[in-house]
Amino acid sequence: MSTQPLIAKIELFKVPPRWQFVKISTSDGNFGWGEPILEGKADTVAACIAEMSHHLLGKPAGHIEDLFQVMHRGGFYRGGPIISSAISGIEQALWDAKGKRLGVPIYELLGGPVRERVRLYSWIGGDQPEKLAHAARERVAQGYTGLKMNVTHQTDWIDSAALVDGVVAKTAAVREAIGAEVGLALDFHGRVHRGMAKVLLRELEPFRLMFVEEPVLVENFDAMREIARGSSVPIATGERLYTRWGFKQLLSDGVVDVIQPDISHAGGLWECRKIAAMAEAYDIAVALHCPLGPIALAASLQLDFCTPNAFIQEQVLGLQYGQASDKLDYLVGGQNFGFQDGFVPRSEKAGLGIEIDEAKVREAALTGHNWRNPGWRLPDGSFAEW
Repeated sequence: MSTQPLIAKIELFKVPPRWQFVKISTSDGNFGWGEPILEGKADTVAACIAEMSHHLLGKPAGHIEDLFQVMHRGGFYRGGPIISSAISGIEQALWDAKGKRLGVPIYELLGGPVRERVRLYSWIGGDQPEKLAHAARERVAQGYTGLKMNVTHQTDWIDSAALVDGVVAKTAAVREAIGAEVGLALDFHGRVHRGMAKVLLRELEPFRLMFVEEPVLVENFDAMREIARGSSVPIATGERLYTRWGFKQLLSDGVVDVIQPDISHAGGLWECRKIAAMAEAYDIAVALHCPLGPIALAASLQLDFCTPNAFIQEQVLGLQYGQASDKLDYLVGGQNFGFQDGFVPRSEKAGLGIEIDEAKVREAALTGHNWRNPGWRLPDGSFAEW
């Protein structure tokens, strides 16, 4: 008979600006936190968790692999953004509880640390080259050695030379502002189609980019292959792929240089560690996707500390998505993960290594949110990718 504590209670909290947290309490009085969210679909993920709860309540909380298998395979239909995001948050909370029960960080349970600190990159924004350059200089002054920005907005299937010139001007201004020592990545956000992606990547080669993210939508696999093989710019993608099976062809075909699984979408900590190990076998780097809240960032950092091919971590400190909440608002004492000079040092704290301000979470959940991504249209009125 198992001596593991049992899952006793599952609570969900939808909190501003666009996040959702789960607290899983166990029969020994312990608990763990996770972040089960799909941006714009919080209520749908919450319904999925409610449906999954019969797989969880009363089961051994430490049997994380078995619970993943049951949640992933037990409903006949599997994978996809909703189910995988629900599993991800639950799985994070179970690892947090297990780490706290054993008194060790999660990375110690996944093979132990491989680095002393994790490098972060910061987002910058601005519509004009000079504004982007100013923002870039500010971030570098704060210690960041990696930056990422969007350089495209609504983009037609075949767009104008003016659009191409605008992308080049923005990139040139930032590269000139930060010099060659700072890594610079561009996020096309899946807004660009194959014809324009080929043109843009050719024009961007002189700027020696860290990577270009989602040059085309990942489901356009043939286009991604053509673009990658015709350019020397490192290609990154993966935020819209789920579980190791979603990454399988992408990795085996050698199409990309950097994969970006999201720890709150792709299946959680252990699943993302498996995805990273698959990528390592193909000599592919990992830069975990994380435009989310403090729990998702904490989970990502735990994985970064024990993953050899993880080289940089996304985070969105200060990006508030139009509301007054920030990532640190829900942490006791405004913890900032020890951020210093563009890096986060390795913490020895148990579990996820953070302390959630539960009273503040419960209060914020009374307000909740109804976040939806913007809807874009081209000049002719047709739909455009955001």
